[in-house]
Amino acid sequence: MLQRLLFLSLAGAFGTLSRFLLLEFVRSRAATALPAGTLVVNMLGCFLAGFFLEYAENRLHLEHELRIVVMVGFMGAFTTFSSIMVDTADLIRNGRWLAVHMNLLAQNLVGLLCLYGGLRGAKALLF
Repeated sequence: MLQRLLFLSLAGAFGTLSRFLLLEFVRSRAATALPAGTLVVNMLGCFLAGFFLEYAENRLHLEHELRIVVMVGFMGAFTTFSSIMVDTADLIRNGRWLAVHMNLLAQNLVGLLCLYGGLRGAKALLF
């Protein structure tokens, strides 16, 4: 268990540093008011998650533990958006269309409402 936690921590640190460096790289080159760095990280994260899941399972035949380290450690720190898309793809694959729509709605709209609630809650406590 301790070894698993160590590997998860290392993969998470690498994912965090990768995210930060890519965000800074894109920000320094993108001339847009949109958060282009976040968009690039999220889209790259989705691509990498899909690629890794397919390749690891069908070509590399990696052990479950190693897939957990990469997906939870690295990808979890790099972007959680890719996790949302992987979960949604599983729902699509299983033909659970109502759950697909509910998941996307909840993750985006409810997430935004929760963020707003947190902002309002902090303002109420601080001012």
